[in-house]
Amino acid sequence: MNTAVTTDPLFETDFMREMLRQMRALDSYGVHDGKTAEQLLGPFVLTKEARAAIPVLGDPDEVALSRIRAFYNAIAVLIEKECGSMAVPLVHLSHEGFGRVLITVGRLVALDRRLRDVHRFGFDSFSKMKTEADTQLALAIELVGRHPDVAGL
Repeated sequence: MNTAVTTDPLFETDFMREMLRQMRALDSYGVHDGKTAEQLLGPFVLTKEARAAIPVLGDPDEVALSRIRAFYNAIAVLIEKECGSMAVPLVHLSHEGFGRVLITVGRLVALDRRLRDVHRFGFDSFSKMKTEADTQLALAIELVGRHPDVAGL
């Protein structure tokens, strides 16, 4: 159990709590036990300088892929929580870091995002990460609301 406490109210939002759950689920050996939320989610924040230091061409490693899966899994969990139907994320990437993320609810594709340069996946700040997730979440929930018959299949 994590005894470290964060004081930033941003980490009390549903999305950030779910991101923490997703990241802790990836830590099967307890390596990150005791880390604060900022430390655990820190790899998601890439400043412009840090992003510039990463080569433009590169193959994603398993750590980068797991961060992408955690981000979209968190969005899928929140879609499911909001609409009451199971949301299933599918991340398909080439070895070069290009691909697509789909989140389906029933037979409805509630979210469809193209990904590129995933070895450089990150956000300028925690706030921008949450804003991006909230935007995608709102669009997906709105789409499920417009097509409940397809989402219910």
